[in-house]
Formats: sequence, C-alpha cells, structure tokens
Amino acid sequence: MLASLAVAISAQQLDAYTKADYVIFSDSLVVVRIGKKSAELDELIKAEGATTAAFVTAANPRGEKRSEKENGVANAALQSFVQAAGYPHFWGEGRDPFGSWAEPSFLVIGIYRANAEALGQLFEQNAIVFCEVGRAPELIILRGET
Repeated sequence: MLASLAVAISAQQLDAYTKADYVIFSDSLVVVRIGKKSAELDELIKAEGATTAAFVTAANPRGEKRSEKENGVANAALQSFVQAAGYPHFWGEGRDPFGSWAEPSFLVIGIYRANAEALGQLFEQNAIVFCEVGRAPELIILRGET
C-alpha cells in the first residue's frame, strides 16, 4: 500500500495540472488550457502536417521539486530524444495562471497518444497533455491519484 502511495499524485497536484496554462512559444504565444478547444493550437499542429501533439516536460519527475540545473539537464535529454525521433517541437511551459510556478516543457507535434504516454513515463512524469485537432486538450494521468 505504501509503495502505491509513493507514486500516486495528490489532489493538489491534479488540481494544479488541470488549472495550469500550457504556453507554447511559437511565432506567437499560444496559451492552451485543459478542456478548452484552441483554434491557434489546431493551426500550429496542422502547419506541421499533423493532427496530434503532446505537451511534455522532463522537469520535476514524479512531481518532486528539482533544481533549475537538474531540470535543465532533464529537459535537454528530452529535447534530444524528441529531435532524434524526428518530431517537430516548440519550447513552452506549464504554469500557474497566478504566477506561483512555471515548468519548462515542449509541445511535441505529430506524436501518437500511446507514444506520448510512453515518453512521459520515460521521463517519470505524473501527467502529460494530449492534443488532437478539433478537440479540447486532455490531461492524461500517468500515475495513480491519491
């Protein structure tokens, strides 16, 4: 029982992920929110000839706060992995709408949901955001809830 609790996400983390702004640094700033369709996001994905994308980070694995340096190294590894796989991507960040936290991330274009989930799990993330043209972005939980 204790082992499962150690990898589960808290209600506070789930709430933070659900309410976060997911910001994409493209030619213009695109802000994505869970459950809200975005024509700007759809256009960004379609411009790369794709129909799907995922917002993924390598920062703060398992929701555990890490140093800026550790997060930088982890995100550099994620970017190298994404580039080697040939996915177009944009820098971004997940952030609290009131400015209390921000986490560097990537929008990975053209990745299938199963591959996006595997990528999030590879970098020990609690959740990812999956996006599909014409649909609202969806929070995908990769670890159990407490």
